[in-house]
Amino acid sequence: MRKILCSLTLFAAVGLLAPAVTATAQTTGDSHSRFEAGKGTFLLDGQPLVIKAAELHYPRIPKPYWDNRIKLCKALGMNAVCLYVFWNQHEPRPGEFDFTGQNDLAEFCRLCQANDMYVILRPGPYVCAEWEMGGLPWWLLKKKDIRLREADPYFMERVALFEQAVAGQVAQLTIDNGGPILMVQVENEYGSYGENKEYISQIRDIVRAGFGDITLFQCDWSSNFTLNGLDDLLWTMNFGTGANIDQQFERLKELRPDSPLMCSEFWSGWFDKWGANHETRPAEDMIAGIDEMLSKGISFSLYMTHGGTNWGHWAGANSPGFAPDVTSYDYDAPISESGQTTPKYWQLRKTLSGYMYGKKLPAVPATIKSVAVPTFNFTEVAPLFSNLPEAKHDHDIRTMEDYDQGFGSILYRTTLPGLSTPSLLTVNEAHDYAQVFIDGKYIGKIDRRNGEKQLLLPACAKGATLDILVEAMGRINFGRAIKDYKGITQNVQVSVDIDGRAFTCDLKDWEVYNIEDAYENYQNMTFQPLTSLTTDDGQRLPGCYRATFNVSKPGDTFLNFETWGKGLVYVNGHAMGRIWEIGPQQTLYMPGCWLKKGENEILVFDVIGPRETKSEGLKEPLLDQLLVKKPLTHRKEGQTLDISDEKAVYHGSFQPGNGWQEVNFDTPVTGRYICLEALNAQDGGEVASVAEMYLLDENGVRLSREPWTVDYADSEDVSRVNCSADKLFDLQESTYWSTAKGAPYPHAVVIDLGATHTLTGLQYLPRMESEVPGGIKEFKVYVKQETFKY
Repeated sequence: MRKILCSLTLFAAVGLLAPAVTATAQTTGDSHSRFEAGKGTFLLDGQPLVIKAAELHYPRIPKPYWDNRIKLCKALGMNAVCLYVFWNQHEPRPGEFDFTGQNDLAEFCRLCQANDMYVILRPGPYVCAEWEMGGLPWWLLKKKDIRLREADPYFMERVALFEQAVAGQVAQLTIDNGGPILMVQVENEYGSYGENKEYISQIRDIVRAGFGDITLFQCDWSSNFTLNGLDDLLWTMNFGTGANIDQQFERLKELRPDSPLMCSEFWSGWFDKWGANHETRPAEDMIAGIDEMLSKGISFSLYMTHGGTNWGHWAGANSPGFAPDVTSYDYDAPISESGQTTPKYWQLRKTLSGYMYGKKLPAVPATIKSVAVPTFNFTEVAPLFSNLPEAKHDHDIRTMEDYDQGFGSILYRTTLPGLSTPSLLTVNEAHDYAQVFIDGKYIGKIDRRNGEKQLLLPACAKGATLDILVEAMGRINFGRAIKDYKGITQNVQVSVDIDGRAFTCDLKDWEVYNIEDAYENYQNMTFQPLTSLTTDDGQRLPGCYRATFNVSKPGDTFLNFETWGKGLVYVNGHAMGRIWEIGPQQTLYMPGCWLKKGENEILVFDVIGPRETKSEGLKEPLLDQLLVKKPLTHRKEGQTLDISDEKAVYHGSFQPGNGWQEVNFDTPVTGRYICLEALNAQDGGEVASVAEMYLLDENGVRLSREPWTVDYADSEDVSRVNCSADKLFDLQESTYWSTAKGAPYPHAVVIDLGATHTLTGLQYLPRMESEVPGGIKEFKVYVKQETFKY
């Protein structure tokens, strides 16, 4: 996940254990130092160090603002910067490496050093970070049988070339060469992906070949770090605010009692997803955790200290299911997306001032103020269907990657058999948002987020034109589903009635139009004066819209897209990110450094079409304006689970306290639907809460949770944060299902496993906090082949 980023961050912040010790990054490159793990502490030139790292990512920050953001971290009380290296940002095509401009990794590291900040480098190859495909390049998927994040020969060959390129940029900037880089991370949170020490060892050897004798480390969660932990690497833990810190390090201290302790990703907030609530986390919880760690001499990296922005098409998506991330990576971090100091910043700065060991905190640099831009209207449009590129022809459906396309949209066109009655269209599967048209008329949409695959086609004559326009969103960045192809990934079928008999046809012979997401492609479309926002039949008009707006004095602003549909925005050629009317994000951060005094160009490629073609620049962002129609909960109005006639396959009690627990059923049971009924709480309260749950198959092995969906939950707290029941299996130990206050026990959740399985037990993880809020005590488990009665 995104947490992975924090590991390096942790190591990046080097603070002092004793008042007599001072440690600052070398600014000249003339001095050579030694960083290593000592007994119970990190050592810099033999002196103890506590790392206080700030996680921030140079590709998510406009280059002219890099220095400002580093200075803000320094003034907060940090002594290091932790950063990922995004492979797909640096190698957009095989063998074409880009370390210039916004991608100048070495310059960013030198800026850190100039500000007396150390660097913790996290070069992947996988990084997660809510970034497209977790940082892996899309073009790897052109080799269909590739095994990502495994010892696959082609994958490892490409990894070695990339890591060699990274080392060529910054290996000379390691601490022993007089540079700022203290440590380098090996892979990232691999325990959440699999168990493969051979693969991790190969990545270690590749990184070591490029960086020589530098401290290498790996990060993971306390529940799985032993699966892939190598004896010759440092181990660090990742966990979020509010966690029971002693419990998080308990196993590590048992295995390595003399090891320095570090939380390599201490999550300050969380990321937002399209169609879900805006996420926030209390400042008090974050500060209490940092204060506790520093008081115990534990190093940390704050993920994120400043999140920044997922420019263009770089926002990823999460799984199980498909949950695409928004453009803003504000993360509810102490430094906001636009570089403003938040109340969290000032509270944390006050706490960190007590851990400066005789040194004074630097002054906080001036932040970049925002400006308003008056409302402006768009005057030109390039309608999508009259601006299609040259068609390709294929008998069978193929994905974007098969056409050497990485990002954007793709239009599939064929003709239909005669449909004498309304007929069912099945698209297996559209990645990610498909719109269906017949003879140019909009019929409906298929949204992967909702698991949609079908819609009803009207009766039509033989030879009618079927268009399926598919917009790709970010590839999944976490878990086994990162092998995420775009476009239509399998086939398209339609049911037909012939002489009263139903047949299913596989549609063939496609014209394919590849609409690559690139500024030049949109700019070169044929524009015409904008006279209408709708087509002749009244449907919204997809296409590229163009305008100019004037700025008297450039400054940061937030462009408002409340009246638009879904798509991508470019300003003066800069890819600003995705918009989607469902929210919660309604504005895009527009850095003033990318604006010009006077006239500025804006292009909006909208695959749905706007309701009004206008925008404006606001002084504050709109990040919490959710307009989605889909319910956030999993209980229909008036629906109540009835299990009065069901027999439980297990009845028992969980133990109090933190950490994973496992229960085994008396006998194996077979079914597709499982109900967990919580009867009461450890603390006697009314709230039930579960961080994660796994089911065990007939061999006692965890089932894959990719196909799981929530069929029912009696109560879910979605009023403040997203504590819906799908958090039971979202692969994130710091998120959780929680029932709403005021809803009394018993509580129940029903999960559809997607297929029939033989089950022998379950594993349960309560929340991370030391008081274990909502921890379940007595519970029952029910298993059925058919769904339960409601």
